[in-house]
Amino acid sequence: MLGAIAGDMIGSVYEAAPIKHEDFPLWDPHCRATDDSVLTIAIADATMRDADYRAALLRWGHRYPHAGYGAGFAQWLRAPHAPLGSFGNGAAMRVSAIGWLYDEEPAVLEAARDSALPTHAHPEGIRGAQAVALAVFLARRGITREDLRLRLRLSFGYDLDRSLDDIRPHYGFDASCPGSVPEAIIAFLASSDVEDAIRKAISLGGDADTQACIAGAIAEAYYGEIPPRILRPMRDRLPVDMREVVSRFEQCRGAVRAPA
Repeated sequence: MLGAIAGDMIGSVYEAAPIKHEDFPLWDPHCRATDDSVLTIAIADATMRDADYRAALLRWGHRYPHAGYGAGFAQWLRAPHAPLGSFGNGAAMRVSAIGWLYDEEPAVLEAARDSALPTHAHPEGIRGAQAVALAVFLARRGITREDLRLRLRLSFGYDLDRSLDDIRPHYGFDASCPGSVPEAIIAFLASSDVEDAIRKAISLGGDADTQACIAGAIAEAYYGEIPPRILRPMRDRLPVDMREVVSRFEQCRGAVRAPA
């Protein structure tokens, strides 16, 4: 989850100003927590409290109303009368804590689905959330990179055999799950550490903060740690209430949870 928040912050300045290279300052003065971080915190908070995901999304969304939500989610915050059928990448970007907080694969997939349903009830929205949560779960349990590629391809049908050099030249902003989640996973698969995964995701020139959020989440689970040059600035930029959730998460992540 910390890798997700770091990826969001570092990528935040490139969402509206896309780049196609990896050589950029790691921490721009304008880096900040966007909706990706707010809703990642919301899902983590709800999961740790065994609380309702819909209520948590509403509570944190209203607490940070100007975090940069997509039009559909912003409208849902104002009038949450029914689930949204979105297939955007919002459910995938916020799900990483679930991959840490459950220790059984069926429970990870069920919780990822439940976390998506309030706003991303479309099958593609659910698929994206489950793919990222499962990737985090398997990565923290020591799966090899190639076995992870194969597992995600077989389970979710994503084409993960492309290279970043194949994708980057013609890739643009795409906030859908089918058009952004596989590319974020590929950025992780091509990486050498957490920072490299974040840089590679941003260099695609797409939905930079969200794709770096997803790649950073998987990278943290796979590589096992986040370097201080990323962790300290990330913590410094987090509001106090978000830091409190992060502290609770660090204390209980990896704890065994029974399936619902």
